[in-house]
Amino acid sequence: MQRVEAFISRLSTRNNFWQKACSLIWLPFAFRSGITMKRLGTKRFSAVLPFRRFNRNWYNAMAGAALLGNSEVAGGMYLFSECGSDYIVMCKEMRYQFLRPCRGPAVYHVVNSEDLPRMIAAGGEFNIDLELEIRQQITMRGKEFRVGRCQITFHCTPKAQLHERSARHKNK
Repeated sequence: MQRVEAFISRLSTRNNFWQKACSLIWLPFAFRSGITMKRLGTKRFSAVLPFRRFNRNWYNAMAGAALLGNSEVAGGMYLFSECGSDYIVMCKEMRYQFLRPCRGPAVYHVVNSEDLPRMIAAGGEFNIDLELEIRQQITMRGKEFRVGRCQITFHCTPKAQLHERSARHKNK
């Protein structure tokens, strides 16, 4: 079972097709929202949430719940792609600040992540704070206006450590 889980985890980080296929099964609302992840380089990552009927509210702006909920998905996918399939990533705390209505596709940028490579190299469990900027993509001018900020704290645990812990509890 662990090998199947590791295989599916590696597939989901490989490309957008497998990420969407896995989200259809385990994250159906993220699948319906249409969020896509893009790696823009070794240090840059963004996620795009399209402006669809499913994501809009009654006054034709992006729904606050869509912006808020997909910030956790975007931050989690960033960490999952950085940590690899060997870690379980869980959101502990999230603070979202709405700045203005979003009337177009939303783009999530990871602005600040603590020293993530050092934490991964050290191994073991760790908490990491991410800062996301959510911008509205205006297609006519090519500009992005900031519509929100999000601070998220994630807890990352190596899967091997969880399996050891569960094996110890079974032996008791």
